[in-house]
Amino acid sequence: MELSFTKMQGCANDYIYLDCRTAGVPENIAALSEKLSRRHFSIGADGIICICAAQTAGADGMMRIFNADGSEAMMCGNASRCIGKYIYDNKLTDKTEITLDTLSGIKVLRLHIKNDKVEKVTVDMGTPEIEYSQPITVGNATYKGSVISMGNPHLVIFTDDVETLDLTQIGPLLENHPLFPNRTNVEFAQVIDNENIRMRVWERGSGITQACGTGACATAVAASLTGRTGREVAVKMDGGVLEIHWDADTGRVFMTGDAVKVFEGKIEL
Repeated sequence: MELSFTKMQGCANDYIYLDCRTAGVPENIAALSEKLSRRHFSIGADGIICICAAQTAGADGMMRIFNADGSEAMMCGNASRCIGKYIYDNKLTDKTEITLDTLSGIKVLRLHIKNDKVEKVTVDMGTPEIEYSQPITVGNATYKGSVISMGNPHLVIFTDDVETLDLTQIGPLLENHPLFPNRTNVEFAQVIDNENIRMRVWERGSGITQACGTGACATAVAASLTGRTGREVAVKMDGGVLEIHWDADTGRVFMTGDAVKVFEGKIEL
């Protein structure tokens, strides 16, 4: 069997994109995501994104997300921007504002066009669900974390030095903490000033990734809530920078960042 795919990335959060609008999602998608996501042994990615026909009236398409471990995620901010680019650049629409169906609801994408191609995308990420802030102990360490949902769960922890943290050790412990029966994404953030945050992420189901769009949004909300920053910040991650605006009037979070097509290919399965 030969599989056609497109490799895309937003802030180096890279996925394998499959056009499933006609054939539907492959039955073996979980195993396929595990196999093809293995870096050095296959295509290599943070997972697979399936571009599907919309299930909601009026939507321009639907996104399903499968992590590198085969588990299904509800939402991915970086991937949503790349789907906006895929739909527009492949002439599937001529609209510069499109609606994307996800497992966490409809997202509205505003496309920024340059030379007839999508360069950046602003995503209306919706209203954050702010759950609680409390100390969380793993091993011999206790962290004060903010639990925020952006359509998927996040634990945001602020620190004075984000670079020296051993995410490979701390990340899995927090992801699988008993407080989170369905596991959680984990962000460690260091506030640089009122408008800039440095963040590193351990993603549920994928481990350390170069960036996380929903995580950047959750971090910006947590920083504003705790008085560390204003409502407009640049979140700098290993793979790039996202501009986050938590609108005071509507309560909605808007995320702006790049969307890059890396290459197209075919692989024998």
